[in-house]
Amino acid sequence: MPPTLTFIPPGEARAFSVSKGALIRIINSEGHQVVDTWAFDSSSSNEFLSMAHSRSSLYRLFFKPGDTLVSNRFRPMLTILKDTSPGYHDTLHAACSLESNRYYGAEHLRPNCQDNLKKIMHSRETPLQAIPCPWNIFERAVILPDGELKDEPSLAATGDYLELNAEINLVLVCSACPSLIGNISSGRPRGATVEIINQQ
Repeated sequence: MPPTLTFIPPGEARAFSVSKGALIRIINSEGHQVVDTWAFDSSSSNEFLSMAHSRSSLYRLFFKPGDTLVSNRFRPMLTILKDTSPGYHDTLHAACSLESNRYYGAEHLRPNCQDNLKKIMHSRETPLQAIPCPWNIFERAVILPDGELKDEPSLAATGDYLELNAEINLVLVCSACPSLIGNISSGRPRGATVEIINQQ
């Protein structure tokens, strides 16, 4: 099958049915854009890509090529094959939400990545019982020596991408994060592109 290339406008999300063995490229179309990313077992949304379990399995806070990320049941889900960006992909922040925007005094309440995820999963008739912590691809979160967490603008350049291998059949959800809190996307949200390359 030919590759599928999907552009995600700023502040929007898209879902993809991905077969085991497929290659996934998450591309920073215009530079500096953070992409909140989730993955779910295609047969059950109760099993999902887990940042906590992946940190435990890999014993690192941030992941790199060669690492295999796991589900909340410690089952391999995604393997990082290649990363052309500077390598910052946050694993600690919750998705932006209506509630977090209120908490931080942001003027915009919507769109937000949590609502994007809930809406898109509901449209697939797979409502979620809880919101997993996303993998915040291209987000530069710096841990200072005293343990404080500091957000910096994404360093990803136009065309930088993260290439992943799907270890199981899964549903991938990517949201081009609209958050202006912490200036994570260098001043303004931009879009992103997802390419799916089926190997079979």
